[in-house]
Amino acid sequence: MAEWWLPDGYFIQSAAQLPWFTKVTTRPKPWLTNMNTLQAIETRRSIKHFDSAHLMSEAEVETLLHLARLTPSSFNMQNYRFVLVRDSALRRSIREVAWDQSQVTDASLLVVLCADLSAHLKEPERYWSHAPQAVQDFLVPALKSFYAGKDQLIRDEAMRSTGLAGMTLMLAARGLGYDSCPMVGFDAEAVAKLIHLPQDHVISFMVAIGKGLNEPWPRGDRLSADETVIVNHFPKAA
Repeated sequence: MAEWWLPDGYFIQSAAQLPWFTKVTTRPKPWLTNMNTLQAIETRRSIKHFDSAHLMSEAEVETLLHLARLTPSSFNMQNYRFVLVRDSALRRSIREVAWDQSQVTDASLLVVLCADLSAHLKEPERYWSHAPQAVQDFLVPALKSFYAGKDQLIRDEAMRSTGLAGMTLMLAARGLGYDSCPMVGFDAEAVAKLIHLPQDHVISFMVAIGKGLNEPWPRGDRLSADETVIVNHFPKAA
């Protein structure tokens, strides 16, 4: 059965599904595997040791970033930034300030998840250019006023966006048959200097992606639902 692709990479199985679309093209679907979303969630583990000889293809990297950039964000301002550390010397320098963890240099891909703290001020009309004019006229001013003078909220939003983007990145990697490892064990100030982080940006965490060498340890016990799931409200304090 032919599969039809839209320009941004989505596919459908019949052109009849899009009667308003005048032209579609066919090409291989690089990221579809036999793993579904639930399997990706169940089998994703934090892997520490990677095959340093394995190289990801540019198509795979492009696919990962395409999917990560679909991550939702407040007001659609897409304040997450993905720094791909590809220079081997820079990788070694980051490893030196990351407790000498081998995944920094051995993983096929190292991504520093950052956020732009000024995203709400940088041409915010871009974020809603696809919407009707009435919606744009409401949301663009609302975006600016919502964050104005609220430094803690801005930082919270940065962590929310990068957290969601990082999880999307790791699940997408798992769907492609790769392993990953989220990392906070590093000197953030030192890494900021090494990657020339702009003053109005912040580092959230790093993600190493590649082919794992060893089976992961047994998964650590999960806290019970009684402790982690709350219905309606927390118990009243005594």
